[in-house]
Amino acid sequence: MARLADYFVLVAFGPHPRGSGEGQGQILQRFPEKDWEDNPFPQGIELFCQPSGWQLCPERNPPTFFVAVLTDINSERHYCACLTFWEPADPTQEAACAEDAAEREEEVDEGGPLRLSPSVPHPSGRLFAPKTLVLVSRLDHVEVFRNSLGLIYTIHVEGLSVGLENVIGNLLTCIIPLAGGSQRTISLGAGDRQVIQTPLADSLPVSRCSVALLFRQLGITNVLSLFCAALTEHKVLFLSRSYQRLSDACRGLLALLFPLRYSFTYVPILPAQLLEVLSTPTPFIIGVNAAFQAETQELLDVIVADLDGGTVTIPECVHIPPLPEPLQSQTHSVLSMVLDPELELADLAFPPPTMPTSSLNIQDKELRAVFLRLFAQLLQGYRWCLHMVRVHPELVIRFHKAAFLGQRGLVEDDFLMKVLEGMAFAGFVSERGVPYRPTDLFDELVAHEVTRMRAEENHPQRVLRHVKELAEQLYKNENPYPAVSMHKVQRPGEASHLQQASRPFPRLDESMVQWIVDQATAKMQGAPPTVKAERRTSVPSGPPMTAILERSSGLHGNSARRLEVVRNCISYVFEGKMLEAKKLLPAVLRALKGRAARRCLAQELHLHVQQNRAVLDHRQFDFVVRMMNCCLQDCTSLDEHGIAAALLPLATAFCRKLSPGVTQFAYSCVQEHVVWSTPQFWEAMFYADVQTHIRALYLEPAEDQDPLQGGEAPAQDERSALDVASEQQRLWPTLSREKQQELVQKEESTVFSQAIHYASRMSYLLLPLDSSRSRLLRERAGLGDLESASNSLVTSSMAGSVAESYDTESGFEDSETSDVAGAVVRFINRFVDKVCTESGVTSDHLKGLHVMVPDIVQMHVETLEAVHRESRRLPPIQKPKLLRPRLLPGEECVLDGLRVCLLPDGREGGAGGSGGGPALLPAEGAIFLTTYRVIFTGMPTDPLVGEQVVVRSFPVAALTKEKRVSVQTPADQLLQDGLQLRSCTFQLLKMAFDEEVGSDSAELFRKQLQKLRYPPDLRGTFAFTLGSTHTVGRPPRTAKDKGPSLRTLSRNLVKNAKKTIGRQYVTRKKYNPPSWEHRGQLPSEDQEDEISVSEELEPSTLTPSSALKPSDRMTMSGLVERACCRDYQRLGLGTLSSSLSRAKSEPFRVSPVNRMYAICRSYPGLLIVPQSVQDNALQRVSRCYRQNRFPVVCWRSGRSKAVLLRSGGLHGKGVVGLFKAQNAPSPGQSQADSSSLEQEKYLQAVVSAMPRYADAAGRNTLSGFSLAHMGSHVPSPRARVTTLSNPMAASASRRTAPRGKWGSVRASGRSSGLSTDVGSRLASRDMLGAPQANGTPPDPGFLRPQRAALYIIGDKAQLKGVRPDPLQQWELVPIEVFEARQVKASFKKLLKACVPGCPTAEPGPASFLRSLEDSEWLVQIHKLLQVSVLVVELLASGSSVLVSLEDGWDITTQYRQVVSLVQLLSDPFYRTLEGFRLLVEKEWLSFGHRFSHRGAHTLAGQSSGFTPVFLQFLDCVYQVHLQFPMEFEFSQFYLKFLGYHHASRRFRTFLLDSDYERIELGLLYEEKGERRGPQACRSVWEYVDRLCKRTPMFYNYMYAPEDAEVLRPYSNVSNLKVWDFYTEETLSEGPPYDWELAQGPPEPPEEERPDGGAPQSRRRVVWPCYDSRPRAQPDAISRLLEELQRLETELGRPPERWKDAWDRVKAAQRLEGRPEGRVSGGTPSSLLVSSVPHHRRSLGVYLQEGPVGSTLSLSLDSDQSSGSTASGSRQAARRSTSTLYSQFQTAESENRSYEGTLYKKGAFMKPWKARWFVLDKTKHQLRYYDHRVDTECKGVIDLAEVETVAPGTPTMGAPKTVDEKAFFDVKTTRRVYNFCAQDVPSAQQWVDQIQGCLSDA
Repeated sequence: MARLADYFVLVAFGPHPRGSGEGQGQILQRFPEKDWEDNPFPQGIELFCQPSGWQLCPERNPPTFFVAVLTDINSERHYCACLTFWEPADPTQEAACAEDAAEREEEVDEGGPLRLSPSVPHPSGRLFAPKTLVLVSRLDHVEVFRNSLGLIYTIHVEGLSVGLENVIGNLLTCIIPLAGGSQRTISLGAGDRQVIQTPLADSLPVSRCSVALLFRQLGITNVLSLFCAALTEHKVLFLSRSYQRLSDACRGLLALLFPLRYSFTYVPILPAQLLEVLSTPTPFIIGVNAAFQAETQELLDVIVADLDGGTVTIPECVHIPPLPEPLQSQTHSVLSMVLDPELELADLAFPPPTMPTSSLNIQDKELRAVFLRLFAQLLQGYRWCLHMVRVHPELVIRFHKAAFLGQRGLVEDDFLMKVLEGMAFAGFVSERGVPYRPTDLFDELVAHEVTRMRAEENHPQRVLRHVKELAEQLYKNENPYPAVSMHKVQRPGEASHLQQASRPFPRLDESMVQWIVDQATAKMQGAPPTVKAERRTSVPSGPPMTAILERSSGLHGNSARRLEVVRNCISYVFEGKMLEAKKLLPAVLRALKGRAARRCLAQELHLHVQQNRAVLDHRQFDFVVRMMNCCLQDCTSLDEHGIAAALLPLATAFCRKLSPGVTQFAYSCVQEHVVWSTPQFWEAMFYADVQTHIRALYLEPAEDQDPLQGGEAPAQDERSALDVASEQQRLWPTLSREKQQELVQKEESTVFSQAIHYASRMSYLLLPLDSSRSRLLRERAGLGDLESASNSLVTSSMAGSVAESYDTESGFEDSETSDVAGAVVRFINRFVDKVCTESGVTSDHLKGLHVMVPDIVQMHVETLEAVHRESRRLPPIQKPKLLRPRLLPGEECVLDGLRVCLLPDGREGGAGGSGGGPALLPAEGAIFLTTYRVIFTGMPTDPLVGEQVVVRSFPVAALTKEKRVSVQTPADQLLQDGLQLRSCTFQLLKMAFDEEVGSDSAELFRKQLQKLRYPPDLRGTFAFTLGSTHTVGRPPRTAKDKGPSLRTLSRNLVKNAKKTIGRQYVTRKKYNPPSWEHRGQLPSEDQEDEISVSEELEPSTLTPSSALKPSDRMTMSGLVERACCRDYQRLGLGTLSSSLSRAKSEPFRVSPVNRMYAICRSYPGLLIVPQSVQDNALQRVSRCYRQNRFPVVCWRSGRSKAVLLRSGGLHGKGVVGLFKAQNAPSPGQSQADSSSLEQEKYLQAVVSAMPRYADAAGRNTLSGFSLAHMGSHVPSPRARVTTLSNPMAASASRRTAPRGKWGSVRASGRSSGLSTDVGSRLASRDMLGAPQANGTPPDPGFLRPQRAALYIIGDKAQLKGVRPDPLQQWELVPIEVFEARQVKASFKKLLKACVPGCPTAEPGPASFLRSLEDSEWLVQIHKLLQVSVLVVELLASGSSVLVSLEDGWDITTQYRQVVSLVQLLSDPFYRTLEGFRLLVEKEWLSFGHRFSHRGAHTLAGQSSGFTPVFLQFLDCVYQVHLQFPMEFEFSQFYLKFLGYHHASRRFRTFLLDSDYERIELGLLYEEKGERRGPQACRSVWEYVDRLCKRTPMFYNYMYAPEDAEVLRPYSNVSNLKVWDFYTEETLSEGPPYDWELAQGPPEPPEEERPDGGAPQSRRRVVWPCYDSRPRAQPDAISRLLEELQRLETELGRPPERWKDAWDRVKAAQRLEGRPEGRVSGGTPSSLLVSSVPHHRRSLGVYLQEGPVGSTLSLSLDSDQSSGSTASGSRQAARRSTSTLYSQFQTAESENRSYEGTLYKKGAFMKPWKARWFVLDKTKHQLRYYDHRVDTECKGVIDLAEVETVAPGTPTMGAPKTVDEKAFFDVKTTRRVYNFCAQDVPSAQQWVDQIQGCLSDA
């Protein structure tokens, strides 16, 4: 029973004491005047009566009513019902307000703040003051309060003859029941009657209609957001202009939170004077009048719900976690069904009659029922995670949050995690965790309805039915007697507030009211106290959580088979079958990733523990420890699945004997896991064990269980701990005092003993075995700071707590805490303090524990010292034998094998990824460092893979990055020091050093590796140290000065040339350029420079001497034999003659001007220059170009005679410009003019040396250049490019069609050619679009009447120095180029994409493709091919091209690649093995690519890093090879070979930067003179030649070139492929590019089985990334050649070289196919039908049956053009069918679909002859033989060429006895065959068979 109202208060308007302009509330009267003892009067009530402030109004407002809620210091809520009405203001009040208004006006005049207020009095009207009647109560009966206050107001207004004092006295003395479903009728003595109904259960909130109103105002989504925000402790603010709506919204939100109680600030109506409360840091639910919305705008972390506008605003910084799925979607759908039941019927064709809608009150309960179901689903099984710590004298219960989350599978759910950590849930546990108490609807729901809810999840109507059932119960709880709600209360008239009241509200008689209150109080004291009979019962726990989850968890990978494997392995371990256990161990370790397998392991190990001890031998101990570590490594710090809890007693049970008296327990080997240093884990374990022992204390001994099961959920026991506690609580009042005290003492001693036990356990697992590793525990979170430990341990890896990964400076403990024992003692003491305080242990016991803990720790430290000492004496585990690698001849081991573990990187192949294959990595083995390579050899750690040798190596010179890493080894699960080595040959070694490898050995390995990678001089590289002594030459080059002076450069030039050539060097005369008059003169006879190889004299422009020295002649003879000169002779660019005379008709000549490398060190000694330019003029021209690299000819087209030139970039105004200024020809002429004239004159000479341009009326070359060949359309078999001079090919308008075209090189006219940004378009990705339609005439502004004879392609910035040609004979093409640093950056990203160092977060090809795109490597390949095709088109059209892209020596990398690619695409010779070698020697070696600098070969280049310029060129060649597979004599393997060895430094070919440096080191002509003996190859070309004689590995069998074929590849990125050189690897033997190492032992021949059966097959599994597929399964031709050599060896004949056999068979097949006119010779058939759209020509080789038996012969029909016999689409289709069938091989030698005898008419003038014909439908052939048993085919008719089969007529010589209808003709594209059958039916049969074969095709 309780008072209905505690206080009645009358509050009126009064002026503010500080004159603020607003009034304030004044309490006129309060009843009773004295505070109740049990409920003091709430302070500040006058603020809440007028939340917007006390203000006067100009008109009389109608009365208002709302209920404010005040919360006192004891968290009890006081409901303040406020009824406000307005009375005329007193004159004193008006005067005070008027003064305040005047003061405010003065402030405004003076510039003070202005605040408009409605209290400013109107000058003519009268003001009204508010007055409020307030009823204060602890009960929430809003309607009773409204009626009671309304009755008092009605008595006052209507002037009823009822004493207000009596009414108020009766109101204050009214006593009503709190709950229980009773009803009470009350009357206040004014003829009124009210019925008060109390709810059935006071624990259920009373919501009335507030929840339904809240949903109507905000909607489902917004209310769900507010619900989640309130549960996760965010700040919620409601805004509305209605105070009652604010109260209802707050009431509704709290009702939704049931069964949780909101425990933070709750103010449904906040007064304006207290708005600063909104800045509080704590969560709240507050309502504020919408008039103050502006004041809430600055709140950054408050969720604002506008009830009037229906919006919820969530700030950006606030994250509200949603409900876990599928609860979120299920709740949303059920809410929509409740709020909008017609939604389900909206789409029905025949909707049912309108359904009766629920009333607002019923709908309110239905909505609450949805949330009640939601909480039951969220918290199902929560009682199984309650730990009952104490029963007497007070119940102590703790909730095991981690176990609840783990068993529900919601560990990662942010919402539930925050709810469980919140204060509301803590109150829920303390209130509802009590096992013996009254129950309510939620308890029944969570215990008995969970199964029903899960079954009805997918049945909406059943869910709705359940919701209505729950709503009915909720409604009945609020309205137990719905029919008795009859109220009789007087109300005032409708406009009574507007009547002129005669008097204000009277002052009441305090004494009379007090007398009534006192009388009632005295009567209550005399009455007997009413005791509420609570119906307390044992709370049901409901079904255990595990049973629920087993049905819903789905496949977890924990199949019965895996659990069986775990059980078998443990059985084998304890039975001593170690070999069997070792076989199963990898499968067990994989299975232990699943929870069920880990639980199974713990249960199985428990079975082998007897009497808390299990002594094992060493091998058993190692197995058990390893499996326990594997279990623990996936445990998080909270151990939500209870694995660590189950293994904890096992860690102190399993042990092994180290020596007499010394025993090592398993805990010393499983300490390295984060869970042991987490205080929450120890607390949960402690409470679980205490619960087990206290339960056992109250159970009968027969029911007691094994205490080792204490960590498990008590679901298997007959009576749970909560049941026991419930029974004890029920019996407690009946026990005697002595018995109660005895039980309290027993529980106290149980908790105390468990605290001691856990102090020991914690010392076991926190003290390290090795005391020297003190830093480990010092830095483990939890030992240093208990508070930080709660949140800092988030890693799931057991390695997270290992301290070796930290630097020594990173420890956060000071020297005072460096003692391990001290840190552990402090950690245990904090734990003991917390659990003992919460468990109610007395302070004496707690002090005793603090005394005991240091002794426990110290005793354990002393025990561990002996264990550590003895454990070090154990024999080490035998490790696998080290496998020594195979070495090359001359390769020496620098560091012998260091034992390491090779770990998997980001590539899936070796680790058994999606490509299939075994898990080869991780592998145990050793790392070897040789003079040439870094080699790992080892074997996989997974024994199921088998004894496969894993080899991964790369050249030392290819190392690009070395990084130290801390890696986790799979064997012992520890962090170890590791090393990651990355190479530019796309290999990566990520390895962890074994524990036996000391840090000094690892550091020595690193230093030796760096020393070998960056030798101080090139003589220290493997290519020089291999098999020879050092060549006497120059001393080691030091790093060049960044800015040497010109004088220093000149001095070095003279000195080095003197040292190199070996003769007296005379100082050159100062060079004076000729005057302008002499510039245009042709050279005279005596000025010519001739090349002399004989003894005759030669004029020199370099020295005043008149003859060559002998050393000069040697140099000249060497120069003549160089690759450049051989190529010049082939191209007809320069004829070497021994005479002094030279034909004047030759336009170009070979100039020896650079033979001493004095003009340009990076050019070859012999250069091709125009005939008309003299050598002395070349010196002047060279000074205009960077590094003196003046334009020289490097190739000439055989058809158009156009030439390709190359040069360096033009000089800017730099140091060399100053040098040239000193040598100006005349004082009046500027240096710029001089340089420009020299260039112009030289370019004019180049143009003059070319054939005159004939097409005078043609269009601009570049204007009509179309990108048709670069588009993404499907190409024709022989794609051609539109002609360059097509006037219609240009874009119609540069505004409308800016993409897809080269466009004009110039903007308008030749002089402004540089203004158009062609280069940006070349370099941009806009080129990738499809070609646009052409058809409009080009813009005449950028066309010119004739083509240029010379195009200069260069960098935009460099071409500014070239003056436009006044005669318009050359044209500038500026493009944007990428520099070496861009190539380097792109290559680094490509390396990381192809060989990632660690697995990507996103598995599959998507992440690789994204990384590849980010590298922009293919974009650079695209640009190179694009520019190259442009130059090829210009050369093919007859214009010459000068590529002037060099900036410095080779800072810009594009020029060399472009020049080489242009020659490769234009000249078929360079696509042969010999030609490609010549191209590389000429363009990359002789013309000075800086291999040493770009490859960072020496210490001086270490900082510059590796730049893959040559590799990029090879990638471009690969892309062309892929598109034109029949045009290259060499294979793709040849490109990979060169790509590997250009960086390996095995050969001297790719070492130095120029021919000059090679001469200086004595390398260029070292092979001259006497022939060397057999030794290792120094040149890569010599090595290739040797290999080509032995194996066709570099040869392309598909090679069938077309004469004078110019290749035009597609260059779009979509047409480019990733070179498999970047991605493939062979772990069986390492990189296959060192042929001596790649050749494994020969396979044994097949042997007969002893039982006479068939020989055993040599079939074997070929694993990806392990085996070399080309070696395991060579192509058919290679296999045939190998078979041929094997047969020759068996017959005793010397094996024939493969090339000779290949050429002979090729020639024989050509000769054999021609006399018979075989159809197969007409078109190249295909062995390889490619689906790749950009393969231009298919493979021209196929295998065909030969004439003898089953012997296969090779047919190479590749001489004919593929388009020469095309006669229509039908024929082309049949030819493709023939191509398809020609590759089909069957097991038989013949395929005879139909056969028989036919007469065939021979060729011209030949008779008819009977032949045996065979129709082969498989090969699509009609073959004929002399007779039926003949095995030699006499001829073949290819049905692919048959056009018609028609009836024939007899001709001369035909068989006379045959009917005419037996004749038929077969017409092919070549001839008509006449046939005659024996009779008409057989003839018809033959015709039908042939027709059927044709139709099948």
